[in-house]
Amino acid sequence: MKIDLNKLTIKTAHDHLKDGDFTSVELTRGYLDVIAKKNKDINAYLEVFDDALEAAKKADIKLDKIRNSKSEIRDKSEMPNQNFELLGIPCAIKDNILIKGKIASSASKILEDYHATYNATVISKLGKEGAIFLGRTNMDEFAMGASTENSAYGVTRNPHDLERVPGGSSGGSAASVAMNGSLFALGSDTGGSIRQPASFCGIVGLKPTYGAVSRYGLMAMASSLDHIGPLTKTVTDSEIVFNAIRGKDVKDGTSIDQSTYPKMRIGKKKPIIGVPRDFLGQGGIDPETIRAFNVAVEAFKAKGYEVKDIVLPNIAYSIATYYIIVPAEVSANMARFDGVRYGLHVDGKNGIEDYFETRRAGLGREVIRRILLGAYVLSSGYYDAYYNRATAVRRMISDDFRKAFESVDVILTPTTTGPAFKIGSKTTDPVAMYLEDIFTSPADLTGIPAMSIPAGTIRKDGKDLPIGIQLLARHGDEATLFEAGKDFLGES
Repeated sequence: MKIDLNKLTIKTAHDHLKDGDFTSVELTRGYLDVIAKKNKDINAYLEVFDDALEAAKKADIKLDKIRNSKSEIRDKSEMPNQNFELLGIPCAIKDNILIKGKIASSASKILEDYHATYNATVISKLGKEGAIFLGRTNMDEFAMGASTENSAYGVTRNPHDLERVPGGSSGGSAASVAMNGSLFALGSDTGGSIRQPASFCGIVGLKPTYGAVSRYGLMAMASSLDHIGPLTKTVTDSEIVFNAIRGKDVKDGTSIDQSTYPKMRIGKKKPIIGVPRDFLGQGGIDPETIRAFNVAVEAFKAKGYEVKDIVLPNIAYSIATYYIIVPAEVSANMARFDGVRYGLHVDGKNGIEDYFETRRAGLGREVIRRILLGAYVLSSGYYDAYYNRATAVRRMISDDFRKAFESVDVILTPTTTGPAFKIGSKTTDPVAMYLEDIFTSPADLTGIPAMSIPAGTIRKDGKDLPIGIQLLARHGDEATLFEAGKDFLGES
């Protein structure tokens, strides 16, 4: 049969592969053809792997075994997921997630020739499931940015309008899915870097509960806020990928067993939705975004959801808090890139100059900005005034969400203040760029799960640009996000 990548999802592709309608090699070749055609303009991929078709051939052998076997597969170690939903499914991986033997540059010159020596836990899990890795995707350098304009290897463009950004820092991953250059992708989210590009590109982006997905093998930006999650076409697909990569990991001391979270449901039939109306006036939100959001609220009501207004007293301080804590952790995590242990090395007159010259040559402006800001807020005389106060406010924000979830099951907000902005329009104004995280950063500060789902389009400059809404739930309650998201989008 002819493969229609526009309509294909993980779920439907799995059914076709299982029934033998097409092979994984044919499916993978279809995505490689799209990448060859579109990537030169969009720049979603930094590298396309030359072993993707070979991996697809191996997947086809396993698929043949499944089709030809009338009994349950005996070799559980070879096929650990009895549903085999990701077997033979092509995907893209953000450039800060390690794949053994492959370059992992985090879109930085300082790691331009660095080859990973081990697999990230999520890569090992997807490998066991039989997923096909197509390549590594572009991103803001070391995940520092909200537009994928900070990459050392050029800007990624939004497939819906090449003059606009795809969002960031997982812009390459989001663009790869939106341009039909992968069936799903992995990204990382520290302040909204999965959900914001998902909104800009018209797809689904999930930031799981902190610790639900192991960070082992993810290059650390801000360790207490970093998350790995999927970017997909549908909520159903997001759930499939999440279930494949989740779980406690002995290699990551912050990973969790989600079964330890108590299950609490306020709504008897459908989740009760809370809307922080007072917060929606923050950040110069586009009036058309408010209109689209209100339409989404009414759509939930029409489907039988109870919607009530809630108050989150300290959420307005999220951006200020985030941009104190994150640079502080950035300054600590970036200290390892010194030109000695791995990556770029530039000779100076002595050891200390080697360090300075290497970092000057290898790191971009936004990375340097955050290192300097982080060193400042952690310095003597300013630690208590800035960093300690920010951590106290972070706890207050977490308490606000905890109280809100005593009366609602889901909190609903816009994902972004508007649709994708034009390339270059905010690069000279860091504060304007930082405000792009106003609706997404609270979930990272508190560690609760959050998901952006498509909510229509907004007409700008003659183009229909996607816009998303964001669903947030209690710690460990991704199931409620999937339930409400699938219901909203009409997924069976």
